[in-house]
Amino acid sequence: MLWVFMIINILICLIATAGLWLYTEGKLVQAIVLIDGYGLPEVNSWQEFSALHIKVIGDDDNISGNASTWPIPWLKPHEYIDDISGRGFRMQLSSFDETLQSIEYVVIIERLDASYEVEMNIGIFIYYFVLCMGTLFVFEFITLLSRTFNDRRMVRKTLDPIAELARAAQSLNEVNKQLDHEKTMALAGKLDGIDAARLDTRIQVDDLQEELKNVAVAINGMLDRINDSYAAQARFVSDASHELRTPIAVIQGYANLLDRWGKEDEKALSESVAAIKDEAGNMKDLVEQLLFLARGDSNRISLVQEELELSELIEEVANEARMLDDEREYKVSSDHALIVVDRALIKQALRILLDNAIKYTDIGGEISLLAIKDNDTVRISVSDTGIGIRPEVLPRVFDRFVRADESRARATGGAGLGLSIAQWIASRHNGYFDVLSREGIGTRISLVLPIGSDSTDANVNHSQHKNQKDLQVVQV
Repeated sequence: MLWVFMIINILICLIATAGLWLYTEGKLVQAIVLIDGYGLPEVNSWQEFSALHIKVIGDDDNISGNASTWPIPWLKPHEYIDDISGRGFRMQLSSFDETLQSIEYVVIIERLDASYEVEMNIGIFIYYFVLCMGTLFVFEFITLLSRTFNDRRMVRKTLDPIAELARAAQSLNEVNKQLDHEKTMALAGKLDGIDAARLDTRIQVDDLQEELKNVAVAINGMLDRINDSYAAQARFVSDASHELRTPIAVIQGYANLLDRWGKEDEKALSESVAAIKDEAGNMKDLVEQLLFLARGDSNRISLVQEELELSELIEEVANEARMLDDEREYKVSSDHALIVVDRALIKQALRILLDNAIKYTDIGGEISLLAIKDNDTVRISVSDTGIGIRPEVLPRVFDRFVRADESRARATGGAGLGLSIAQWIASRHNGYFDVLSREGIGTRISLVLPIGSDSTDANVNHSQHKNQKDLQVVQV
C-alpha cells in the first residue's frame, strides 16, 4: 500500500507540474501577442490580463530571485520576439501561506525597442496544491497506520494457534522428559493388545505415573463408550436375526408341507399360501423398518419441511385409523396451529402411536387423539384404555425390539421397532416424548414439537439432538 501511495503521489505531482508548465507557457504566448500588437513603451506598467502582468523595464531592472535561461518552447511564436534573456521565480519571504501565495513566474522579453518583464502569479495554484497534497498525505498516513494495526492484529490472530501449538509442544516435551520410558512403553503395549474381542480390557490407573493417569482415564472412558456402542450394535444384529428367524422358519415349514403333500389338499394349500403371504408381509415390514433405522443412523434421511395446519393433519390421521379399525371408538380434538415439519415423517410417527394403541387396546375400547397448542410448542397425545405398560418395561419402551406385551405383538406382527422410529423422527424435529402409563388402565404417549422451523438439519447427528431433549418417561 505504501508503494501504491508513493506512485500515486508521484503521478499527481507530475500531472500538476505539466499542467503548471502548460499554463505558464500559454500565458507567455498571450503576453508576446499583447506586446507585439498593443505595446506602449512610454509607460512603466502594462495592462492586467487575467493573472498576467507586463511592464517595460530599463537596463538596471532585473528579476529578483534565481533566473535562468533555456530554449524557447514550441508554443512560443518565434517571429514575435528577439530574445528571452531570463526566466525565474520571485517571492516575498513572510509566513508560509503568504510566501506560497506570493510566488510569481517572471520572464524577461528583449525587443529591439524595449525590454519587457512578464509576471505570472502561480502562487495560488501552488498554495492550494500544497494544501491538497498535505491533506492527502495525512489521509494516507492515517490509512497506513490503521492498516498496520489491523494487519498486526490479523497476524497475531493467525499466529496465535501456532504459538499455542508451540507452547503445547514445549509442554509435552517437558512432560516427556519426566515420563518413565518403561512405563510408557508398557502402556503402549497394553493399548496394542486391545481389539474388538477384548473391549472389556481396562488400563490400571494406579500403576501409572501421575502424568499418565489422566491419559489412562480418558482412554478407559473411550473404551467404555466403544464397548457400549459395540454391544448395542451386536444386540441389534442379534435381535434382528431373531426376528427374521421366526417368519423364515414359518415360511420354510409351510413350503415343506406343500412340497410333501399339501399340493393335493386344497385346505392345506390355502392355509399355507395365506401363512406364507402373511409372514412375507411381516418380513417386508420388518426389513423396511430396519432399513429406515439404518438410514437414520447414517444420516441419509433428509427432512422436507413445510408449513401445515396441525388440526388438518390430526383429522387426516384419525380418519385413516377409523377406516382401518371400526371396532374401537376414536375421539379427536385439536387446536389450530401452523407448524413447520416434515409432513410425511410426522404423519408416520402419529400412525405408529395409533397402531400401538390399537394393538394393546381390546375391541370396544377408546382411543383419543388430542393436539394442544402451548406457547411455542404443540403437544400431540395419543391415549388408550388398553392393557398399559409394565413398570419394568416402561423405561425401555423406545429401545429397539422391546414390546409391552410379547404375545399381542406376535399376534399382530409387531417387531418392537415402531417407537424407536417415532423417537428418531421426534429428535430430528427437535421434539421429545412424554409417556404416562398404568397397567390395566391405559397409556398416554405425547409428542411435543416446536411450532417454528426449529427442526434439525439432515446432516446433524441424531445422537446430538437426543441429548438436547431428553426422553421423559413417567409411570402413574
